[in-house]
Amino acid sequence: MYQKYPELKLYQTEQECGDGKNNWEHCNYTWDLMKQYLKNGAAAYLYWNIALEKGGYSRWGWQQNSLVTVDAQEKTYHFNHEYYLMKHLSHFIAKGAKRIETKGTFDNLLAFVNPDRSVVVVAQNKTGESQTITLHIENRSTEISLLPDSFSTVMIK
Repeated sequence: MYQKYPELKLYQTEQECGDGKNNWEHCNYTWDLMKQYLKNGAAAYLYWNIALEKGGYSRWGWQQNSLVTVDAQEKTYHFNHEYYLMKHLSHFIAKGAKRIETKGTFDNLLAFVNPDRSVVVVAQNKTGESQTITLHIENRSTEISLLPDSFSTVMIK
């Protein structure tokens, strides 16, 4: 669709809701979905549930994931893994940013150029060991170390 109608703005509006466990595995799955949609032309990626009560039951009666879990009895809340994933992107990627293509053997990342020309790279290391990658942006190279089983965000000004 994007290749046929590049002038249309595409939005991914309904994150797959998960199973209410809010675990690291589903966060990894969400990352894969985000990469797929954004690399295929989506201009926005929206998460379905901002907050649900402990247990993850939606108003439809089935368990779902959320960015925040609320414990109404204890009057507390907890930020879930996917909250931090969304924060990695939304905190550094400015309104009007454009996704940029990347090349190389390491492809578990998304890169954007902000309106101020800063470049934001979010990378995931799915392995159980630290990993070092080199980013080549214009005439500069930056080496970054990725912790095991982690997400890292780099901003280059």
